[in-house]
Amino acid sequence: MIESELVKVYQIVKRYQEGERDFSGVNLNENNLSRIKLSQANLSGASFMVANLTSANLSGCNLTGANFNVARLSNANLSNAILDRATLNVSNLVRADLSEASMIESLLIRGELIQALLSKAKLIQANLNGADLREAKVEQTDFSYANLSGANLSNTNLVKASFVHADLTQANLIQSDWVGADLSGATLTGAKLYNVHRFSLKAEDLKCEWIDLSPHGDHTHVVNFNPETLKKFFNQSLPLVQIFVDAPLDFESNLILMTIYYKLAQVYPVMNRPPSIEVDYRRTTLTFVVEREEHLFPLACMIIFPFDDSSPTQKNIINLMKKIKEENLGKNRKIQILTAMNQVIVKANEFKLLVKESQSDSRSIFFKSATQTLLKNSSQQSLMVHNNANFGKRFDELSSRQTDADLTLNSRQSNLPDFKEVIDFIESFDYLSN
Repeated sequence: MIESELVKVYQIVKRYQEGERDFSGVNLNENNLSRIKLSQANLSGASFMVANLTSANLSGCNLTGANFNVARLSNANLSNAILDRATLNVSNLVRADLSEASMIESLLIRGELIQALLSKAKLIQANLNGADLREAKVEQTDFSYANLSGANLSNTNLVKASFVHADLTQANLIQSDWVGADLSGATLTGAKLYNVHRFSLKAEDLKCEWIDLSPHGDHTHVVNFNPETLKKFFNQSLPLVQIFVDAPLDFESNLILMTIYYKLAQVYPVMNRPPSIEVDYRRTTLTFVVEREEHLFPLACMIIFPFDDSSPTQKNIINLMKKIKEENLGKNRKIQILTAMNQVIVKANEFKLLVKESQSDSRSIFFKSATQTLLKNSSQQSLMVHNNANFGKRFDELSSRQTDADLTLNSRQSNLPDFKEVIDFIESFDYLSN
């Protein structure tokens, strides 16, 4: 940095420390401004081309129309800054904090935003063509009408982000999380979507002719769409297994239940998260989320283990599997379902022992209560795999002639769902898993 430029930077810092905040239009091209602190300053129209702003604090600054072409802004704090119509082409924003920044109509062509913080930022009509946003945090960010064509958003947190009418043509979204994102009117033709869940998306009027589902984005697995398959692909719900227990959950039973589920999860990784629990004065609902639909049936077998209804429920599911084995389903789908089920069957005795050990000293009647077990697939279709005949009946409603043995017999009677209903349920799984 030549002496005159050094003096200019020194003077700006001195004026800032004395309380001045208006530095609009200043030219600081190619200067070393690393770690400079100018938060809340007016730097609108300023030029920082090829400047070094590493770890600079520009939070809350007015940077409207500023020029940061090829500038280094890694680890810089730009949170709550106004960068509307700013130019940041080929700039280095690696790990920069841009949370809640306004970047409306900004230019970030081929910008490096790896691991950047962009939560709640506004990038409406911004141009991020070819930008690198790998592993960035982009929750609730507004990309409405933005150009993200060819951008790299792999392994990025895009939860509840808005892509309304955004251009994501051939963008790389491999292994990103965009649950709850708004894709209304967006263009996604050629996007790379390997291992990207499509749950709880808003996808009205989406434009997409084809996508790339290959693990490395090399076009080895391309899927073409027509209007019907496009709508189905982008309108999925999280697959669920629910157990309805005809009794309210008490503290002791809750402790035992969570201990059992924790132990089962150690030996059955499909149980990778605890259930959500709803309790009212009469009943308890346990809801488990499953990532892949072929695990719906085996997960149901697992989570019913603590209950007396486990045997009839599991027997129903195993009988359904035997019928499925003989059914003319897609070969891959059948193999996936039966393989997943077999992983539970071969370890059934081990699972039973874990449950028995945890319940050995319990006097809880919660686990003796009548249950219903319901599966929900990604197409929001439901299948009841077990319904205890005594569910919903209060003891005073039951015949005085019914003995405990009668009640047990009723609960264990086979109540297999109609098999056509089962086939319809399976055939409405994510069609790409065929």
